[in-house]
Amino acid sequence: MPFYVYILKCSDGSYYTGHTDQIEARLAAHQAGQFSGYTSERRPVELAFLEELGSRNEAFRRERQIKGWSRAKKRALMAKDWKRLVRLSQSVSRDSE
Repeated sequence: MPFYVYILKCSDGSYYTGHTDQIEARLAAHQAGQFSGYTSERRPVELAFLEELGSRNEAFRRERQIKGWSRAKKRALMAKDWKRLVRLSQSVSRDSE
């Protein structure tokens, strides 16, 4: 069974990162405001990034990794701008956007 890590773009321009094994149901729940908290206050949301992983542990680790990234690094990931992502990963100072 595949697991997914995803990034949602919220109506206020912020990003939310999560993981699930049922992506369509999870997206529908976020859109419907079924999860109290971050996304329920920032609807509508749109799927900005999706990555399939082999296990729940891998998806959870990837989610935690992405959550620790700067906004610029998340944008590079969503744009699949691998050169920029590598540059931002090597940078000592964070690139702000």
